[in-house]
Amino acid sequence: MLKISPSILSADFADLEGQIRLIEQGGADYVHLDVMDGHFVPNISFGPMVAATVNRITDLTCDAHLMITDPDKYIEAFAKSGVDICTVHIEVLDDPRSTLARIRELGMAPALTLNPDTDVELILPHLNLVEQVLVMSVFPGFSGQSFIPDTLDTVRRLRSEAPELDIEIDGGMNSDTVPQAVEAGANVLVAASAIFKSTDIVRAIRDLRAVAQKALKREEQ
Repeated sequence: MLKISPSILSADFADLEGQIRLIEQGGADYVHLDVMDGHFVPNISFGPMVAATVNRITDLTCDAHLMITDPDKYIEAFAKSGVDICTVHIEVLDDPRSTLARIRELGMAPALTLNPDTDVELILPHLNLVEQVLVMSVFPGFSGQSFIPDTLDTVRRLRSEAPELDIEIDGGMNSDTVPQAVEAGANVLVAASAIFKSTDIVRAIRDLRAVAQKALKREEQ
């Protein structure tokens, strides 16, 4: 099932509720929360307090991507904020199984992610422990970057290993790159600038879904 997950990293925080209402109107499935600590990535965004605010505003699935060096220290706070999916980076985990088990124990769906230059083999042993894998198709830290085509090979490998798993892709998603991602096997599409920098947020979401569904139909034929 195709899912659209707008990232509020590019939203207008002066009217966060209004922006979220627009993505609801556009038919978004998730709201994507890019959490950055200024250490794992060279930027700082927001933490559990903003996640809790988003959760109060909307019933959409809150999909949190923790781009932080010590996720184990903070996953309980994100659980309390109402996050539904908690995604952690394989690059920073000393004991992935323990972290993923703790995420599930706290009532969130556990997910793993990897940077574009990280070997997908690091994630494969843990696929049975996660509900979703996020493939970064840019280097995390800032929105508006250009899509890295080689990351589609990672999507293909994951899809071949886990046919039923939700595979999310984040970075440079727009009407040109979404079809490539879907044809490679991604079914959860994160977009920031392509949605929130559009002059019509509602239409932007609907257009992305339309091009994704068209690509999926071609793939199924």
